[in-house]
Amino acid sequence: MRLDEYIEGFQPDESARRRRLAEEKSYEIIDYVEDLQTGLQSSLQGDSLVGSTSPSVFVGRSSYPNVSTGILAPVGQEDTAAEFATSGEWYQRGLDIENVLQYRTGLLNSRRSAKVDVEDVWDGFVGTQREVAIADRPVDVEIGLRDTPEIDLDRYRNPQANAPSGPSATADRAELGENPHVPRQVKKTLEDDDWRAEGAMTYLYRRGFDVYDINQVLSVGALGQSQNRRLVPTRWSITAVDDTVSKFLRGSIRNAPSIDQVQVFVNEYIGNRYWVVLAPGSWEFELVEMKAPGSIWNPEPTGEIFMSSAYENYEGRSGYVEETAGAYYAARLGVLEYLESIGRQAKALVLREVSDDYWAPVGVWQVRESVRNAFEEGPKPDLAGEPGVAETFESAIGQTVPHLPVSLGALRRKSELVAGRQAGLADFQA
Repeated sequence: MRLDEYIEGFQPDESARRRRLAEEKSYEIIDYVEDLQTGLQSSLQGDSLVGSTSPSVFVGRSSYPNVSTGILAPVGQEDTAAEFATSGEWYQRGLDIENVLQYRTGLLNSRRSAKVDVEDVWDGFVGTQREVAIADRPVDVEIGLRDTPEIDLDRYRNPQANAPSGPSATADRAELGENPHVPRQVKKTLEDDDWRAEGAMTYLYRRGFDVYDINQVLSVGALGQSQNRRLVPTRWSITAVDDTVSKFLRGSIRNAPSIDQVQVFVNEYIGNRYWVVLAPGSWEFELVEMKAPGSIWNPEPTGEIFMSSAYENYEGRSGYVEETAGAYYAARLGVLEYLESIGRQAKALVLREVSDDYWAPVGVWQVRESVRNAFEEGPKPDLAGEPGVAETFESAIGQTVPHLPVSLGALRRKSELVAGRQAGLADFQA
């Protein structure tokens, strides 16, 4: 379908509930986390949290190489523990910001300090944490707590400034309540002491493990050559997995033929809209973010649109992307998965609009899933999976810009790919 017809009349869903003031949202979350106090009290017996079921773990990055490492478990909702683990299912279920915050704040983080070197550590608290992470389903654990779990309500009085997290407590011990089920493929990576982490991650991905599962295994130091196995802070491991898998996919399409037409895909989720523009040519990729005043990371409601970008050519990047951080790696993964699935390569531009509906951070998973699903969905239900087609990359950008919160000139000044064509004076007048 021609791009002009594809995006004709495309507007955000006017029936969707508009963002309330951040303060009102804060009160909702405060009410929720205060209710958790009752659940905590009923679950605690002496100094132990009995009958918890842990779906995931967390490794902090402060004070590295001595880090805070924790076992995450829902309070009083053991039967639905699997739903609390971050995954693509959250997108498929259509969770909104409030839903995500409730899942995140509903997890008790039983933590303790540990050294990152864990080559042969499979006992004690860290050993239990590693067993939880490599299992393919939530694991029953009993955790001995040194102090009373605390919920920092001040973190939720201004949710724009803080990532969501639940109550936390220092743990003395953790014991398994069952034998975890570990997938055969994960056991294989553990048993091979000479397998580099990058190769092991790629192996698991090719065997059907999603990046969420691989991230957990990497985070607890269960991948890589034995002498190099260390706890990896969760934030670092998420980006490392996205980056490693993307490099594998980029290599798999390196000699693939190019797509033969310019295609535009659109998707929208929890206050973020994504435009994915694919054009014939060798692999290039760029993410441009446009963050509206009043949105997360640009909270001043009367400010200007904040723009950031990052780019790579056919050879890829050698250094970490600072300006767009984890969003870059998550978006790139979604694009490369699609291109690998159709056996083609292309130059790809992802335009991310962050509206003031995005009032609290939920994590880069929503970037990853929104881009992944952009190729399956469209601006209208009857266009699901179908792109808008333009004659040239320039015409695709020209037809898209009127729907963006910035001018063509502003976009060109920020984007390597858009700046690849000669600018006219009129483009710089806005």
